[in-house]
Amino acid sequence: MLNITDITYTIGARTILEDCNVNIMDGWRVGIVGVNGAGKSTLFKLISGEIKPDRGVIKLSANQRLGMVRQDIPDCDTPLINMVLDADEELARLTKATETEEDPNKIADIYMRLAELDAYSAPSRAAILLTGLGFKEHEMYEPFSSFSGGWQMRVALAAALFVQPEVLLLDEPTNHLDLEAIMWLEGYLANYPHTLLIISHDREMLNKCIERIIHIDRKKMTLYTGNYDSFERERAAKMGLQQKMHEKQQAHRAHMQAFVDRFKAKASKSRQAQSRMKALERMDIVDAVIADRAVRFSFPQPEEIASPFITIRDVAVGYSEGNPVLTAVHESIGMNDRIALLGANGNGKSTLMKLIAGKLSPMAGEMMHSGKLRTGYFSQHQTEELDIHETPVQSLSRMVRQKTGTAKESAVRAKLGQFGFSRDLADNMIGKLSGGEKARLLFAFMSYDAPHLLLLDEPTNHLDVDAREALVQALNNYEGAIIMVSHDPSMVERVADRLWLVKDGKCNNFEGDLQDYRKFVIQSKREERREEKKKQTKAKALKKENSNKGKPNNKKSPSNLKKEMSKLEDSISKLEQEKQALELVLADNSTYKDLEKMQNTQTKYTTISEKLEEQEKLWLETQHNLEEIEQINIS
Repeated sequence: MLNITDITYTIGARTILEDCNVNIMDGWRVGIVGVNGAGKSTLFKLISGEIKPDRGVIKLSANQRLGMVRQDIPDCDTPLINMVLDADEELARLTKATETEEDPNKIADIYMRLAELDAYSAPSRAAILLTGLGFKEHEMYEPFSSFSGGWQMRVALAAALFVQPEVLLLDEPTNHLDLEAIMWLEGYLANYPHTLLIISHDREMLNKCIERIIHIDRKKMTLYTGNYDSFERERAAKMGLQQKMHEKQQAHRAHMQAFVDRFKAKASKSRQAQSRMKALERMDIVDAVIADRAVRFSFPQPEEIASPFITIRDVAVGYSEGNPVLTAVHESIGMNDRIALLGANGNGKSTLMKLIAGKLSPMAGEMMHSGKLRTGYFSQHQTEELDIHETPVQSLSRMVRQKTGTAKESAVRAKLGQFGFSRDLADNMIGKLSGGEKARLLFAFMSYDAPHLLLLDEPTNHLDVDAREALVQALNNYEGAIIMVSHDPSMVERVADRLWLVKDGKCNNFEGDLQDYRKFVIQSKREERREEKKKQTKAKALKKENSNKGKPNNKKSPSNLKKEMSKLEDSISKLEQEKQALELVLADNSTYKDLEKMQNTQTKYTTISEKLEEQEKLWLETQHNLEEIEQINIS
């Protein structure tokens, strides 16, 4: 159980959280929501002990482990799978101790604890997590330092999930994941066996994975039961009731104030007037509903031009001669198109976007643009190109002057206002803007000249749930074409009406919706595993064939191999029973009082363990031989 009691936290003169209380029961899956800057990440830092509250107490139940995704993993040459295994410090320590410990009593305790931790299945559990998060089998043994920051964060996520702490804190876990990995993570978290707290702006994940919401708003925390959609309905009803109560109190206050103003000078009514004045001072005024969705996006409407305005014929595109990322791209784009690009990271979605934006030229084939076409291109990488020493007004004015030769300040401010920039915010230095504010500034930049085509590469990064909702509404009101790459399933489902699958160097129309794509991804992964297994089987068969050249042909029939496997299974079962019986003897402290008995038992245990390992290897080899013969017969 996690108890948060009367927590207050301030930074300088600014209060982030004030007198907050919430109790989270064991096994709850809780989503933490609120606008950017509300205090969500601050709450996680308080729970983890990274920072201390000014007042109040945060208390975990005894013996509960707390887990978070580490953000500060140093570069090292440790293989990925070892990085994940080493995350369980107790497992790593005990495994190392089996190689060095000499005290018989301690050895017995170590093996018993390893059995409790299910140590023998640890490598396969780590591999499943890494595979689910997008790593190939051969990549699991590559050094951590050879991967980019985004892929390193996936390893950090896998490490946090592997430990399975009793309380797991995840802060925006989908930030570095593609749609395929997000789908896998949703399924994993929906069945997480312990307490889960997750900060996320992904509506789909909050609906599928959690059962309660903590809403942080105006320094307070409120707990709601249900998923995100349920929270929004309940909160909307509460806000409507609050607004009505506020209006009623305001009317009552105005009536009382009128009485005071009218009669305070009359002696006969002065006592009543004084009483009303005191009542006014004591009145607990219900806050008026302040619209959290004050941020509104509005894309200017382009004039109609003939469709298709882009035609792509058998184009190859890439970054170096002779090595295209995509080949044989054959598509057309018109005013009414709303297209989402699907496919795992690294397959070429951003490359295709750059081709359409004109930032990459075709290496082969033909690409035609309408002469009237205006394109707006959004990419999160553009935030790195912003001049942090300029204000949004200065930066947009400079851009407009470069394009048109002149820029009216009133028009520039009006454009910024369409993306939620007040006068004060528009005059703030870009370097002081939040990630979400910088993203909105990029929207203003890309759309200032009313483009016919919006190219959006991960537009929702750094946007909170309400800002994402505002963006969806703005895109659905926009009358031009849209092509997007987004890992937000909700946005894809609500904006796009065509899906292009970018996979294996090709771009093709995907027939179906996002639910069909989920099924397609699952099926594709199964087929990839089958293919990988076939390759491994063929490679081993070839190796064995080469090693057996010149030897007499003694290949057994499938029926003989099956009989052999059956005998091996019986033998393995008996050895496992003997091993378990010896483990019980070794766990008994009385065994170590008789030195001869202890040594004999340990010798038997070692012998049986080695024999069991040999029998299991022989069974696997026999199974591979059988699969090889059956595969040849099928062919």
